Amino acid sequence: MLSEQIKADQIAALKAGDSNKRSVLTMLISAVKNRELAKREPLNDEEVLAVISTEAKRRKEAIDQFTVAGRPELAEQEKSELAILQVYLPEQLNEAATRHEVEVIVNEQKAAGKTEIGPIMAAVMAKLKGKVDGGLVSRIVKELIH
Repeated sequence: MLSEQIKADQIAALKAGDSNKRSVLTMLISAVKNRELAKREPLNDEEVLAVISTEAKRRKEAIDQFTVAGRPELAEQEKSELAILQVYLPEQLNEAATRHEVEVIVNEQKAAGKTEIGPIMAAVMAKLKGKVDGGLVSRIVKELIH
């Protein structure tokens, strides 16, 4: 399971003296445990991936905020944490591949108006779960459905 791999990597980072990786993985394990406590049962790999995606998204937002605030040293720290988290995520589709998938779904559902943005977004995110950025999908859907 993915959570067991993360724990093994945390132990390896501890033994190797990699405090940054150990710290990020400890935070990740804690986030997974919190989600398990809320759910009251162990998470499957898909749910663990959702936790990792959430943590990665937080890092991306922090990078943007620190960059705007003129704090490059903090942005670099967040970038290094994001790199550690991305090891556990599936490879992300680029914009061209995402656009193609969105176009296919828009054509399948024959979407014509802005009222159909929600259902299109739901269909795309369900099909490409964990492989695309929601912000990118939203932008492409809004471009295609005007």
